Amino acid sequence: MKALVIFIGMSVSLAACNTVHGFGKDLEKGGEAIQKAVK
Repeated sequence: MKALVIFIGMSVSLAACNTVHGFGKDLEKGGEAIQKAVK
């Protein structure tokens, strides 16, 4: 039971990390598009 709780906790934290990483990539691409439009 304790191992299951630890596994679920790790899964949630890894999923959150991937979501934030993906959001950062999207934000970076949006910034690059704005820079290209300004030039």
